[in-house]
Amino acid sequence: MRAGLPMMVATLAALAGAAMTTAMAGETRGPNGESPTLSSAVTLTEDEVGKLKAMQATAALLWHTSSDFVNAVTAGATDEFARLGIKIVATTDAGFDSAKQMSDIETVLAKQPSAILALPLDPTTSAQAFRSAVDGGVKLVLLSNVPSGYVQGKDYVGIVTDDLFQMGKQAADALAAAIGDQVEVAWIFHDAQYYVTNQRDNAFKTTIEQDHPNIKIVAEAGIADPARAEEIANALLTQHPDLAGIYVTWAEPAEGVLSALRAAGNTTTKIVTLDLSEPIGLDMVKGGNVAAIVADKAYELGRTMATVAGYGLIGKAAPPFAVAPAITVTKANVVAGWQDSLNRAPPPSVSDALK
Repeated sequence: MRAGLPMMVATLAALAGAAMTTAMAGETRGPNGESPTLSSAVTLTEDEVGKLKAMQATAALLWHTSSDFVNAVTAGATDEFARLGIKIVATTDAGFDSAKQMSDIETVLAKQPSAILALPLDPTTSAQAFRSAVDGGVKLVLLSNVPSGYVQGKDYVGIVTDDLFQMGKQAADALAAAIGDQVEVAWIFHDAQYYVTNQRDNAFKTTIEQDHPNIKIVAEAGIADPARAEEIANALLTQHPDLAGIYVTWAEPAEGVLSALRAAGNTTTKIVTLDLSEPIGLDMVKGGNVAAIVADKAYELGRTMATVAGYGLIGKAAPPFAVAPAITVTKANVVAGWQDSLNRAPPPSVSDALK
C-alpha cells in the first residue's frame, strides 16, 4: 500500500467518513465527497500545450517517500512535463516525516517553481506547510490527500488518485473467478479511518455481497499493523480451516497471510490483494495461493497530475477529483500488468519464474 501510507491514518480520520459512505454506492469519491473524473478525460489541446511551452514554467515534485510506486508516478509526471515544456527543478522525499516535508517545501520554494505536485502527509501540518506556496501563487496538485481547510480552485488545482472502488470490486471479481461459487471466504480489512483503504476494502465487501451472493464472508478481521498479519491469519485459519479465499487489504500484510498458509501446509486457500509486491507476484506466477493482484496505474497518476498542473498554469478549470484506472494482474498478464502499473518490468525473480 504505497510503501507505508498506514503511518498517516491517525491524522487522516477526518477524511474518511464521507468517502466510506459513498464507496458503498459503487463509485470512488474524493476526500470531501467529490465525484470522480476519469484520468483519460484530463487532456490539453495543442493550443493549450503551445501556451504552456511559451510560459517556460517550472515544477517541483514533493513526495512523501520513495518506492516503486513513487518512481512510476514521477516517471509519468516527468514525461508529461517534458511534453508541456515544463522543467522540473526539484524532487524531494520526506521519508514519511511531516517536519521534513515542511522543510522540503521551504527549500523548494527558493527555486520558485510555478507548480508543485505532492502527497500531503498530514492534513493539519500540511495546511500550514503548503500555505506559503499557495499564497505565493504556486499551482498545487495533490495526490490522494488534501490539507485541512483547503478549497479546490482556490488553494489547489485538483486531486488525483486511484479508482478506489474499482480496485475493491476487481479484487472481489478476481477472487470469485478463482474459487467459484458456494464457498466461504475471509475479509481482512484496514482497521483505521483512512479513506483510500476504506473505500477499497468496503468495495470488495459490497461487491461480494451484491454480485456474488453465493460466496459467504464468514470471517472478518481488521488490521492496523502489517506485522500482525500472520498472527491474524493463523487465528482465522484455526477457526475456519476450510476457507476458499482470503481478501487482504494490501500487499504487505498479504505477505504475512501467505506465510501463515504456507506454515499450515495450506495450498488451496486463494489470496487476492491490492498493490504489487515481489513476494506476492512470485507466489502468483508459481501457481501458489495468490490468485490475483489488483493494482493502480501509477504512471498514469503522474501523467494526470502533471496535466492538471498545466490546467492551473493556463487558468483552465480543472476537475476537482480525477481517478486513474485499476488493473487486475494475474499470471497470464503479469509482465504487461507490471509495466502498465509501475512503468517497469517485473522483478527478475518474477520474470524468471515465468520461463
